[in-house]
Amino acid sequence: MIKAEVITEVADRIWKASVEKNVCEPVRDVLGTEDIEAAYKAQQINTDRNTERGARIIGRKIGLTSFAVQKQLGVDQPDFGVLTDKMQVDEIAPVPMSVLMQPKAEAEIAFYLSKDIENENVDITELIASISYAAPAIEIVGSRVRDWDIRITDTIADNASASHFVIGENRVVIDGLDLEGCKMKMTRGGEVVSEGQGSACMDNPLNAVLWLAKTMIKYGSPLKAGDVLLSGALGPMVSVNPGDEFCAEIEGIGKVNVSFGK
Repeated sequence: MIKAEVITEVADRIWKASVEKNVCEPVRDVLGTEDIEAAYKAQQINTDRNTERGARIIGRKIGLTSFAVQKQLGVDQPDFGVLTDKMQVDEIAPVPMSVLMQPKAEAEIAFYLSKDIENENVDITELIASISYAAPAIEIVGSRVRDWDIRITDTIADNASASHFVIGENRVVIDGLDLEGCKMKMTRGGEVVSEGQGSACMDNPLNAVLWLAKTMIKYGSPLKAGDVLLSGALGPMVSVNPGDEFCAEIEGIGKVNVSFGK
């Protein structure tokens, strides 16, 4: 069992990197690569620090939803991170590069919950009944770890490499949507830079959300009505550069835009 002081050391390293906007070395040098529980404890320490400073938790993000990426990192499941109101940006004002660290953009589907999910045996039918609508989203992922040199415990401790996100205005009820087959196209300055479809996210984005719902019950923090859930990338992530303008369109769900300061 990893000692509490080691977990605090991990959290402190990531917190310092985030505050100073100066990347750190991978934390697996002290955390190892197998103790996922310890990595989530380090994540929780920094979540508490953020909420103590006024951030409000508004949902969760799911990472590692690509089976290929899971294989690359040697895991058989995705991971999760916390979303706060301080992380949400809008489609109008450019995101300052100064608040980002090694940013990349990826298009995904956001889901909003209309009901709490507290049943540990929740199935896909109950999950669908708990979702009010879907919306197009672009997640801006970022890493406090130098050169994105991450393994599973590095990214979990680093809040699943979360940074910021933007959600488009369109809202769609999911009845009748082809969430598995819906196509995604993301452009940068009008040039297509990422393409994919719903099946890239654990065969169906709802599979990822179902995993999250069960996992959050296990961790004693069930998903609640009003939560926003970023379900995972539908195509390859793309590096972000100053002045970039992205537009993601997801078939049947809508478009979302985000731009970055120069």
